[in-house]
Amino acid sequence: MIFTYLILGAAYGFAAALQPGPFQTYMIAETVRNGWRRTIPVIFAPLLSDGPIIIVVLLVLSRLPAWWLILLRFSGGIFILFLAAGTLRAWTKSDLQHETNASGFHYNILRAALVNFLNPSPYLYWSLVTGPLLIKGWHESPVYGVSFLAGFYCILLLTLAGLLSVFAWADRMGSRLQRALLGISGLMLGVLGFYQIWEGAVMMMHQR
Repeated sequence: MIFTYLILGAAYGFAAALQPGPFQTYMIAETVRNGWRRTIPVIFAPLLSDGPIIIVVLLVLSRLPAWWLILLRFSGGIFILFLAAGTLRAWTKSDLQHETNASGFHYNILRAALVNFLNPSPYLYWSLVTGPLLIKGWHESPVYGVSFLAGFYCILLLTLAGLLSVFAWADRMGSRLQRALLGISGLMLGVLGFYQIWEGAVMMMHQR
C-alpha cells in the first residue's frame, strides 16, 4: 500500500510539474535571463509555498467566503503583470548577457514561491485532485499520507529540474533564440496576468 501511494504521488507530481502556468513561465524567463545556475534554486519554491496552501485547502478553504478566492486572483494577476514588465524590460536591452547583478539566492526563490502562492491553480489542484487522496491515505495510515507527499515532491522537483535543463539549452543557441524565448516568456506572463484578473472580474460579477 505504501508503494501504491508513492506511485500515485509521483504521477500527480509529474502532472503538476508539466502543467503550464505562471510558475513554469517564470522559470523559463529566469533561466534565459540569469542562467541555469542562478535559476536552479527556483525549483524548490513549491516546498515553501505549498505547505501553507495544503494547510489552507485541507483545513479552512471550504469555510472561506468566495471573495477570498477572487482577491487571490486579482492580487496574483497584478503580481504576474509586475514580473512580465520586468521580463520585457530585459528583453528590450540591446545586450542580452546574463545579468551580473541578478537577484540573490533568497530573493529569487522567495519571489518564485510568491508566484506559486498567489496562483489559484495549486489551491484548486490540492482541493480537487490531490487533497482528497492525501486525506484518504492519512486516514488509513499517516505513513501512507507521507508516502504520497514524498512521491509527489520527489518527482515534482526532478521534473522541474529536467524542464529547467531544457530551458538552459537556449544558452548555447545564441542570443537571437535567447531574446525570442525571453520575449515570449514576457508576453505569456502578461497574458496569464490579465487572464487571472479577468477571471477574478468574472467571479465578482457572478457573486452579485
